[in-house]
Amino acid sequence: MKQILVTGAAGFIGFHLSKYLVDQGYFVVGLDNINDYYDVNLKYDRLLELGITRSDASEFNNISTSSNSGNFKFIRLNLEDRENLPKLFKEYNFELVCNLAAQAGVRYSIENPESYIDSNVVGFLNLLECCRHNNIVHLLYASSSSVYGQNEKIPFGTEDNVDHPISLYAATKKSNELMAYTYSHLYGFKTTGLRFFTVYGPWGRPDMAMFLFTDAILNDRPIKVFNNGNLERDFTYIDDIVEGVFKIIDKKEIDSSKNYSLYNIGNSKPVKLMDFISEIENQTGIVAKKEMLPMQPGDVTKTWADVSALQIDYNYKPETSVEEGVSNFVKWYKNYYK
Repeated sequence: MKQILVTGAAGFIGFHLSKYLVDQGYFVVGLDNINDYYDVNLKYDRLLELGITRSDASEFNNISTSSNSGNFKFIRLNLEDRENLPKLFKEYNFELVCNLAAQAGVRYSIENPESYIDSNVVGFLNLLECCRHNNIVHLLYASSSSVYGQNEKIPFGTEDNVDHPISLYAATKKSNELMAYTYSHLYGFKTTGLRFFTVYGPWGRPDMAMFLFTDAILNDRPIKVFNNGNLERDFTYIDDIVEGVFKIIDKKEIDSSKNYSLYNIGNSKPVKLMDFISEIENQTGIVAKKEMLPMQPGDVTKTWADVSALQIDYNYKPETSVEEGVSNFVKWYKNYYK
């Protein structure tokens, strides 16, 4: 049985991926520091869905076993912890590491830059060192569409120049790609970076557009519409993301001649922000009160993923429509928040 470390397991994508992997019969150790960037109750509730109680998850460096399946364990741990992270790698014979842990958020990186360097740069270096010293076959890690900055070529391709990030968050993700390349070159283990494009769905982050809009509409508050609504995003439903990541993890043979890989993972169908809002209005039955605002620092007008390489190499096929995805989220939100 393949043993996998999933960092960021209490986060949005990490939670869904961990659950999916366990359902597929994999042994997963989930890691998260459960920081308070957003409501920690949501993080603890995700873990509870995975069979980990709040009391077990709260204690740092405590490895707890899921009540749902013996194939899932969880540890609260900081990637910056140079003492205990190596101990975890020594205790388990991980074959693959999937790094989804990061200090997230483009706008917040302008307000609190130190946390991004600590988590996204120092933490990632520690993870690379653990992979290097513990014979990890494959490190799969989350990059971001934000690395494209104000790239004017559409759709965005991984061959495009990304040397001009417009947020510190984007800069840290670009640094991860460079660090991964260096370690693959020097030490011979495979690294695969995934540039995620606007992911949404049930259990999503409260700072993301899908959550913010739905929460405001259902609670009779105005929604903030930046750049006066003149934005497009490659909104990608969580199930499509998880399926794409799983196909990379589940591939039986690793091409040793291609140690460093980088892919876009998105829907490849950009949606106008106003159309996305209209669909939330349709699903809630409420017309949103809209506060039209200028462009925010660090934001871009349009994102659009060229996913052809991922389609060719891993048969990646995002299939969830905006209508279905928004409907699923609104149903989850209403049930979760009663």
